[in-house]
Amino acid sequence: MKIIIVGCGKIGKSMIENLTLEGHDLLVVDNDAKILNETTDTYDVMGVCGNAVDCDTLMEAGVENADVVVAVTSSDEINMLSCYLARKLGANHAVARIRNPEYNDDGLGFLRQHLDLSMSLNPECLIAEEIANILQLPSAVKIERFSRRNIEMVEIILPNGSSLDGMSLIKMREKYRANYLICTVQRNNKVYIPDGRFELKAGDRIGLVATHSEITKLLGKLGLLKKRAESVMILGGGKPSYYLAKKLIELGVDVKIIEKRLDRCEFLSAELSDAVIINGDGAAQELLLEEGIARMDAFVSLTGMDEQNMMLSIFASMQNVPKVVAKINRDELLTMADKLGVETVVNPSQLSSNIIVRYARALENSKGSNVETLYKLMDGKAEALEFKVIDGSKTIGIPFKDIVLKPSILIAGITRGRKTIIPSGNDMILAGDRVIVIAANQRLQDLNDILM
Repeated sequence: MKIIIVGCGKIGKSMIENLTLEGHDLLVVDNDAKILNETTDTYDVMGVCGNAVDCDTLMEAGVENADVVVAVTSSDEINMLSCYLARKLGANHAVARIRNPEYNDDGLGFLRQHLDLSMSLNPECLIAEEIANILQLPSAVKIERFSRRNIEMVEIILPNGSSLDGMSLIKMREKYRANYLICTVQRNNKVYIPDGRFELKAGDRIGLVATHSEITKLLGKLGLLKKRAESVMILGGGKPSYYLAKKLIELGVDVKIIEKRLDRCEFLSAELSDAVIINGDGAAQELLLEEGIARMDAFVSLTGMDEQNMMLSIFASMQNVPKVVAKINRDELLTMADKLGVETVVNPSQLSSNIIVRYARALENSKGSNVETLYKLMDGKAEALEFKVIDGSKTIGIPFKDIVLKPSILIAGITRGRKTIIPSGNDMILAGDRVIVIAANQRLQDLNDILM
């Protein structure tokens, strides 16, 4: 497909990288010649330098032949106008990044309809939702939800001294009876789709699929269940913090935000009357101690500086805060954060990029199914995809014990109406099902792609 990316910032570059790997025909637009040249040289894509709300610039980019235009500049207004013009000039689909609460809280549906947007993206809201989910189940370092929240996949890190250390999955199933499936294991930067003989080790990052109640039951049996966070300290008062605090307050969580800009503190105090807003420099460890970081159930660092988020998250861990989350934008720092002991990290660029990759795959989709959801797992080394099965899929009606799958493919779950199925050998896929597939080191567009 021909895709035009407007804006070469952090999120734009993440999308360019992932969509290039997907094999799409990309062209990028930016008004900064230096940034544009760096981007086109790095990712080997075509570029047009100019104003994204100028019709001549869009026409030069070939917008009339574009399958999708994605506008992710730093300005909501430029993104919306650029997408509106792109649609009027002939683009088939348009996606705009819209971050400001003023647009998202009330009038987003109106804007999408009248600007003819296919979709809008709010990375800050995506971050807030991911963190809020994790704080409800702090045992997890990552949570993804499928089938309208009927099935969850959580990633946990097996601690030293765990009863699972050295245990095979067959023995685990015999000892801990619950309706679950371990579908991925990351060990030393390598990802496995394990079979029953696979033996777990301390330090493994495990992907576990089940309903929320079954996951909670299993983690309780393993002694890994932590209580949900009731008090949260948030460092930084930007848009991600606003959206997160709003979600947590709705869940009945006590929230304290530390922000050094006085005008931003005044805005947060007016908009979040149930939160405690502290005007101060959160990088000062004395202030964090004074404001009771050691008594918090969770600490979330959401400043605009990755390094600061990492270091203050490490400080929070040293104060024995039960759950610590850091926002990291730069991919090259993600591995470093893990090595430094920052287990739970959110990456806004990757979250947004995943949505666009999923959207593009759904548009080029073939006969048998549709990609409904796509998540990158295990630091991007595997994918979890949810397909809606329609008549014509080659997978329909074959018992799983008779299906021959490609290597490193696993069918992890099925939702059939209101019923959730963790599949066994006698189960089969039916038309209308939602099927969750885990894939390592390969790209799936259609459910039929899982078959040999």
